[in-house]
Amino acid sequence: MNRRADLGAFLRSRRARIRPEEVGLRPFGERRRVPGLRREELAQLAGVSVDYYTRFEQGRAENVSDAVVDAVASALRLDAVETGHLHRLVRPAGAGDRPVAAQRVRPGLRRLMDSMPHTPAYVIGRRTDVLAWNAPMAAMMIDFAALPPARLNKAWLVFCHEELRGRFVDWEAKARDIVAYLRLDLGRHPGDPAYPALIGELSDASPEFRRLWEQQEIRDKTHGTYHLRHPAVGEFTLAYESLTLPGDPDQTLITYTAEEGSPSQAALHVLAERPLAPVGPGSDRP
Repeated sequence: MNRRADLGAFLRSRRARIRPEEVGLRPFGERRRVPGLRREELAQLAGVSVDYYTRFEQGRAENVSDAVVDAVASALRLDAVETGHLHRLVRPAGAGDRPVAAQRVRPGLRRLMDSMPHTPAYVIGRRTDVLAWNAPMAAMMIDFAALPPARLNKAWLVFCHEELRGRFVDWEAKARDIVAYLRLDLGRHPGDPAYPALIGELSDASPEFRRLWEQQEIRDKTHGTYHLRHPAVGEFTLAYESLTLPGDPDQTLITYTAEEGSPSQAALHVLAERPLAPVGPGSDRP
């Protein structure tokens, strides 16, 4: 992770989203060579000098205070997730460029997922690695157990696995979500060399990934809905909830549910009753 390059790219992308008139500024000059706010305009909004903001955006400012970072975030109209990401770019935390310990899923969590016969659920870890899943999840998506361990990664599956791609009616929305989450997660683990390796692999394999990665979107996985399709039941809509696990903030339990009595709930029940792929161990993921 190149901190200076990432910081500059993120700030430039956010300046480009805002027009001067949207924030009550009179544009500097008559012709604008770049979209959005210029550095001079952003500095004015943040209450810092143009020279200081220029050095800040280039990663050359020393001992930047939280107040300055927050002022820049406010001027750029960043939300809470984006503001946290900006703070991490300014002051990255990490143990250096070395592999981190393998992630393991607690037995109690596995039993919890197995106790939900009609609720697809899985656990996602660092880098969007798929750590564990239950039988309804395998029935609804793909046979995770048949994949090589190196391919048990949600970002890779979304972009490079044709069967899983086909599960999402609005694949573009899912792709944007996973890229935005991966970039957020990279900011949380700047010293883990597995991140640039995955990003490089996906960039080589998928022009769509490269296009979305360059957009610098940041988004956490919280809750929402996906419109899905499966050859056994057709199209259906599910709500998902994401729960960060106590004791391990790098693991998230994600569950899918349908409205009571809806056709989508009936579709889930049909999928749950079909012969299911074996549930993989998913325990020794790096």
